[in-house]
Amino acid sequence: MAKTTYNISLKGYVGGSDFDRSTVDRELARHDGKQVNVLIDSLGGSLATGLSISAAFRNHGNVNVHFVGLNASAATIASLGAAHISIDTGAMYLVHKCSMAFFEWGSLNSDQFATLIADCEKIKADLDKLDQNVARLYAARCKRKPEDLLALMKAGGWLSPQEALDWGFVDEITDLAEDAAPRLTDVLASAMADAGMPIPDIPISEAERESAFGKFITALSSLFKNQSNNIPMPTENPTPKTYTEAEYNALNARLTEATALADSQKKTIEERDSRIAELEAKLAKTPAEPSKQVVEDSKPAGDPAPKNEVEAFVDTCKSARQLFNEV
Repeated sequence: MAKTTYNISLKGYVGGSDFDRSTVDRELARHDGKQVNVLIDSLGGSLATGLSISAAFRNHGNVNVHFVGLNASAATIASLGAAHISIDTGAMYLVHKCSMAFFEWGSLNSDQFATLIADCEKIKADLDKLDQNVARLYAARCKRKPEDLLALMKAGGWLSPQEALDWGFVDEITDLAEDAAPRLTDVLASAMADAGMPIPDIPISEAERESAFGKFITALSSLFKNQSNNIPMPTENPTPKTYTEAEYNALNARLTEATALADSQKKTIEERDSRIAELEAKLAKTPAEPSKQVVEDSKPAGDPAPKNEVEAFVDTCKSARQLFNEV
């Protein structure tokens, strides 16, 4: 099979330099009246950009979108205006409810809390409207009820290519030789964690698997191993995600182990601090030995006087503590 030629490649953050509306507009204008092939590989980003690109694809008319890698959020919305959508057999697809960055730090009185609560209520109302609108767009593509798509967005979870096809998000599953299967790295996992996305059940690269972070991701991803396969088909009341007793016990064991280690380290630091304070107090109370005679120093003038045993121990403890804090 001949290698596919893509007129537009949209990757990375939706709204960034590699996934922006200006690039799409420029390439669509160059191919006015012609078929345009678009490659998408993105975890999402700006909803506004996704909606804008979707409209541009719809206005052009003859646009084919092909998904590879991990695709979520605004990246999936951007594809909705395409005439034909395909997904590689190794790719994955995720839809979820809209979110907005929120951060509040400080001390608030009751009036300020009332203002903050009012602002949060307004943000929630806006997000609810966005969710309803996105659900309608997905529903039009999938030829399903908006409430079914809203339930899927609420449940979240990665869809396999077959599940994406069953829902109607894509029209075709392909197995092209040039499409590499996605691999999980610490950078990718961190980005997904920051965005509140579940970790997909995909292979971890060998380099990452050997690292401490890679081993952590391996353990964590096992908890989501069958999550994408358990996404419910449209129902009025979707069942929330639950964990088995074995999964719960595994998480609890890790938490207990981490807590015990933290307590042990804290106790060690406290004991060292106490010992240092004790020796410093002892050193301060020790009177200087009286000088009985003048002894000519045979060492160079710039050399410091040798430290006694207590002073040397204190310095060693301080150095060890400083090294521990840096680590």
